[in-house]
Amino acid sequence: MIFDPILDLFRGKAVTIPPMDGAFRPNTALDEAPVLALLDEPDNLAVLGNELVASSGNALYRLVPGAEPRPLQRFAAPVTALAVSAGGQLAVALETGALLVDGVAQHLLPEVRAITGLAFSADGALWLTNGSAEHAPSDWAADLMKRRATGSIWVRRAEGQPFHKVAQDLAWPNGLCPRPGGAIAFSESWRHRVMELDAGGGLKPLIEMIPGYPARISPAPDGGAVLAVFAPRNRLIEFVLQETHYRADMIREVPRDYWIAPALASGRSFLEPLQCGGIRTMGVHKPWSPSRSWGLVVRLDRQMNPVSSAHSRANGHRHGVCSAIVHAGRLVVASKGGDVIVTLPAEG
Repeated sequence: MIFDPILDLFRGKAVTIPPMDGAFRPNTALDEAPVLALLDEPDNLAVLGNELVASSGNALYRLVPGAEPRPLQRFAAPVTALAVSAGGQLAVALETGALLVDGVAQHLLPEVRAITGLAFSADGALWLTNGSAEHAPSDWAADLMKRRATGSIWVRRAEGQPFHKVAQDLAWPNGLCPRPGGAIAFSESWRHRVMELDAGGGLKPLIEMIPGYPARISPAPDGGAVLAVFAPRNRLIEFVLQETHYRADMIREVPRDYWIAPALASGRSFLEPLQCGGIRTMGVHKPWSPSRSWGLVVRLDRQMNPVSSAHSRANGHRHGVCSAIVHAGRLVVASKGGDVIVTLPAEG
């Protein structure tokens, strides 16, 4: 056994990925779910004044059942995060790193340049996740391929006070969910886990070894939460992440859409990687084939344990789930890669 570390220099380390099993058991629930609205690349979901709103590009839309999405507000840059307080304050983050609360720009340090998540806690504090100190939100693939971990979490305890950093050196924090006792849960995409930051600043894992890249996490009325997973992990991408020189060459020479990296949608171009082997057999796209994109939303109980999930598999079209919330007794899911918002039962 003492020779294993030496041998690892020559043989490398095993590339292992947790299986889609248990609460993550594959199904076709997302592809079979009824459509609430068709919207180009829907990203964030929130409830504003008892109405459901969604972001798409640089605009917010009001979602009305049985009607087309109605424009609510437009901004100077794409919207990257949303949150609504108990009193109805609307916080909006933009691709430029700007943060607006009820239309008023907030002062942030230059380090905060990739706001990926926002949340108001019960005491009125406003939390934000800064995905990276180097890359904008739209450059998330570059942050992963460069294996960065420069993300952080910030909080403003009361209106008019400055934001303070409460956690750092995170690998793309990407969503926030207030927890009892002043704690807050957040997803950490590149480390495939959900963490909890307690009131004293301590960190502990809640869910580890997620078989995908977690995105936003939102509270559920039963005391649990809903976790969006925007892309799956696969062995080829995990292998490439170990190859420093290959990744550097790929980033320099290959267009980003064709990187061996996770994606919000796939199968739209013959130039994409992962098209051989068992992906298509006799012209049929196999649902269990390796894929750069996937649709996945996970229901969590009060202890933040996964209890069930809804999928759009490799041969589905509702991929790139970046946000999901419970509203009016149903689970609303935004598929950014599928240009659609669908609904599911809140439990099941």
